[in-house]
Amino acid sequence: MSGEGPQQPPATRGSSAVAGGIFLSRVAGLLREALLRSVLGLGPAADAFAAALRIPNVLQNLLGEGSLSASFIPVYSRLLSEGHEREAGRVAGAVAGLLTALAGALALLGILLARPLALLLAPGFSDETLDLTVDLVRITTAGVGFLVLSAWCLGVLNSHRRFFLSYVAPVLWNAAQIAVLAAAILGSWDPADAARALAWGLVAGGALQFGVQAVAVARLVPGIRVSLGARLPSVAEIRRRFGPAVLGRGVVQLSAYLDLILASLLVTGAVAGLLSAQMLYALPISLFAMSVAASELPEMSRAGDSALLVSRCRSALRRTAFFVSFAAVAYVVAGEAIVGALFRWGAFDADDTRAVWLVLAAYSLGLPAIGASRIFQNTLYSIGDTKGPARIAATRVVVAGIVGVVFMFPMDHVSVVAGSLSGLENVFSPDGAHVDIPGALGAPHLGAVGLALGSAVAAWLELALLTRLGRRTVEGFPSALEALRQLLPAVAVAAPVTLLLATTTAGLAPQVSAPLILGVAGVTYTAIAHLTGVDEAQLLFRRVLRSRRG
Repeated sequence: MSGEGPQQPPATRGSSAVAGGIFLSRVAGLLREALLRSVLGLGPAADAFAAALRIPNVLQNLLGEGSLSASFIPVYSRLLSEGHEREAGRVAGAVAGLLTALAGALALLGILLARPLALLLAPGFSDETLDLTVDLVRITTAGVGFLVLSAWCLGVLNSHRRFFLSYVAPVLWNAAQIAVLAAAILGSWDPADAARALAWGLVAGGALQFGVQAVAVARLVPGIRVSLGARLPSVAEIRRRFGPAVLGRGVVQLSAYLDLILASLLVTGAVAGLLSAQMLYALPISLFAMSVAASELPEMSRAGDSALLVSRCRSALRRTAFFVSFAAVAYVVAGEAIVGALFRWGAFDADDTRAVWLVLAAYSLGLPAIGASRIFQNTLYSIGDTKGPARIAATRVVVAGIVGVVFMFPMDHVSVVAGSLSGLENVFSPDGAHVDIPGALGAPHLGAVGLALGSAVAAWLELALLTRLGRRTVEGFPSALEALRQLLPAVAVAAPVTLLLATTTAGLAPQVSAPLILGVAGVTYTAIAHLTGVDEAQLLFRRVLRSRRG
C-alpha cells in the first residue's frame, strides 16, 4: 500500500452539514442542561437523573451510532458505490429488524431489572436517591429503542450523503425535555417530580427524533423492508464487524460507567458536576472531530486506493486539530467564564461554576488526542478493522480507571468555598483520618477532577496506540503530532492572550465576558495560524474575505 495518490479536495459540504446539525443540537442540549441545573442544581435528584440517563446512553452507544458507523456504513456505502442498490436495501432492512429485536429485548430487561441496575450504576447513593433512580431507570429505558433506530436512520442517510437531518434531529429530543423543564420552573415543581417528568420527556423526544428521520429514509429509499435476514452475506459481514465494534464501544461505556460508580462514592454533586463538564467537553469533539469523521467514513469506505485513503485521513486530521486545539486552550484558560455563562443562574452558584470548570479543564488536557483518535478510528473502520480499535479502547479504560482512582480520593478532600480552594493544607489528620474543612459543608468538592485527569492521560495513550496500529496496517499512515506541531505557535500566543482577557474581564457577568474572550482569542489564534502557514486558517480567512466582498 504505497504511492502518492490524488490529493484530497478541500473540506466537503458533508462535514459542514454534520457540524451544522451537531451545533444546533448541542445548542439545544446546552439550553436543556442550563435549565436542568436551574431546576435540579447539583442535588440528589440531579445525581439520580444523571445515573438513570446512563442506561439509554449506554444502549444507544453500544447498539447505535458508534457500532453502526464501524460496521454498517462501510458495507452499505460500498454496495451503493458498486451499483447494488437493491441488495443495499435488503441489507438495511435486515439490520433494522435485528436492531429492533435486540433493543426491544434489552429495554424489557432494563425495566424488569431496574433496581439491580440502579445499584450497579450508583452503589454509593442513599436509599431515597436510589429509589428515585430506580423509578427514572424504568422510564428512560422504555424509550431506548427509538434512540437505537435513530442511529440506524443516521447510517442510511449518511451513506447516501444526506448528513444534516440526522445530526439536527436530536434538537427534537432536547426540545421535549426543555418543554418539561420550562413547565417545572413556572410551576415550582419539587425536584424529584421534575426529574420523573423529565424522564418521560426524554422518551417522547426519542420518538420524535426517530420519527422525523424515518420519514426521510422512507422517501429516500422506498424499497427498504424491515426483516430478520441475518443470513444475507453482507449482513453476515456487518455482524462480523459489529461484534468487535460493540465490544469497543462497550469498554468506552464501561469507562463512563466506572466514572459514574466512582463519582457516586464522592461528595454529593460529583455525578451531576461530572456530567455538566462532560457535556461541554463533548461539544468540540462532536463539532470538529465527529463531524469530519462522520462525513469522511463513507468516502474512505469507497476509496479503494490506499494513497487516497491516507490523503483523506491526513486532511481530516488537520481540520480536526485546528479547531480542537483552540477549544482545549479556551476550556483550560477561560473555562470558568464559559461554564458561568451557560450554567450560573438559579441553583447553580459561583462555587459550582469553579468546580465544574476545574473538571472541564482536566478533561480538556486530552482534547487534541481525542480529536485525532476519532479520525484514526474511522480510518481503520473503513478498511474493516474493528478489533484493533476495540483492544486499544480497552487499554484506555484500564489506564483511565487506575489514574482516576489515584487522584480522585485525595482531591475529594479539596472543596471550593467562596471561590477559593480549601483543605489543601489539612487533607488528613495525623492518624490518617479525613478532616472536615470548616465552611466546606455542602460546598462542591474536586474528586471528579481526578477522574477527568485519568481520562486525559488515557486519551494520549490511546492516540499513540492507534498511530502504531495504523502504521502497521497502512503504509504512509499519518502522525497526529505533525498536525499539532504546526499549531504550536498559534497555541503559544493564544493561551496568554486568553488568560489576560479572562483576568481583565473577571468583574463582568460571564454572559458578557465569555463571548468577548472567545471572540478576541479566536481571532488571535486564527491570525497566528494564518501567518505560520496553517492551511485551515488560510482557508478560513479567504472565506471571510469572500463573504465581505460579496
